[in-house]
Amino acid sequence: MPLIESQPDALAHTYARSLFELVNGKGGRGAIETILGQLEDTLELARTDASFNEFLASRVVPTGQRSASIQKIFANRADPLVVNFLCVLNKKGRLSHLPAIVAAFDALAQEMFGRVEVDVFTAEPLNADSLAGIKSKLSTSLGKDIVLHPYTDSAMIGGVKFRIGDQLVDASVATQLRHMRDTLDSTGAAKLRARAKDALGE
Repeated sequence: MPLIESQPDALAHTYARSLFELVNGKGGRGAIETILGQLEDTLELARTDASFNEFLASRVVPTGQRSASIQKIFANRADPLVVNFLCVLNKKGRLSHLPAIVAAFDALAQEMFGRVEVDVFTAEPLNADSLAGIKSKLSTSLGKDIVLHPYTDSAMIGGVKFRIGDQLVDASVATQLRHMRDTLDSTGAAKLRARAKDALGE
């Protein structure tokens, strides 16, 4: 089975916070950014290399053999904290949850650095000026340094959707039209009732 791409759960947050506190205690912000970068590089390799993905997530590979391979693969290529952490996850049978754990670690880092990561969805790709404008407005509203991740969604008619953490802010045209339709339906029914009362002399 492949690595599990999912939102961080309680387990992911527990592992992420343990690693975060350890790294922060050893080297502060610089160490956190280094470890986060190496974890993200590991995930990227797993996403682009099916055999490496299977190696990390497979239940067939013996735990001891996989730990030895991890140490060999990452020797002199990654911080010992990353190597040891991967081996701990391997021993606990949690390597398949690495994407969620890294996402939780990243969220802790952004919170510490005063940054907020925002996914922005539009029907068509945004140009640099539009992205800069959105980033500026969000930064002013949230009082944080914004890291934007732009995506296109062909299902959208227009407008924009934002995802901040697990919260979705939908300002798309489709949503606005749906709200207008709902308002019209409820308002129309109210007017119809009022006219009926007038006709009956109520």
